[in-house]
Amino acid sequence: MIEFRDVHKTYETGNEALKGIDIAIEDGEFVFIVGASGAGKSTFLKLIMREEVATSGEVVVSNFKLSKLKKRQIPYLRRAMGIVFQDFRLIDTMTVFDNVAFAMRVVGASQREIRRRVPYVLGLVGLQDKSKNFPPELSGGEQQRVGLARALVNNPSLIIADEPTGNIDPELSYEIMELLTEINRRGTTVLVVTHDHELVKSFGRRVIQIHQGLVVSDSKEVPHEI
Repeated sequence: MIEFRDVHKTYETGNEALKGIDIAIEDGEFVFIVGASGAGKSTFLKLIMREEVATSGEVVVSNFKLSKLKKRQIPYLRRAMGIVFQDFRLIDTMTVFDNVAFAMRVVGASQREIRRRVPYVLGLVGLQDKSKNFPPELSGGEQQRVGLARALVNNPSLIIADEPTGNIDPELSYEIMELLTEINRRGTTVLVVTHDHELVKSFGRRVIQIHQGLVVSDSKEVPHEI
């Protein structure tokens, strides 16, 4: 699913964000990516999403070799991914239904498909009764669940959650992680970037720690400092 082969990334400023990363994440895994601010986590995600290109080495995602990916192929790569953002990124003037449906319209889904799929996905995240509400009418946890529904609606093989619990209350953080765990049980690969030590500790999954551009730990043991 995701493979980094001796990946280096140096920005034009001279900042060496990644220094020879070797990682393999298999289909169906649930993996936490941890590390302090500036460790290289954001660069790691940007390479997976093909927002950046490795300076050297190879990144492979869903059988796409990203160094050789043509610009017109990038949308096809991204259709296999669902992204959950820390700041939700919902459109306040659209209902919950339309925020989720928007992700389907972007990829050319029919109105019939949208009417069938969106209520189903809202049901998965427990928001079937909120479809006509607007984001400002929802709690932070509910807004994040809308973001999760939007990430899920095109049935991606990979969910990337970038600090998905950073803007919600601690008790709601576990709710979001339980939803991601359930999605993973259904066969979707889940990649979660987080600073939340307690959250990582509670879920007992594979943890990859990045520090100063290097992988310093890769196991089910939670690092002492993350």
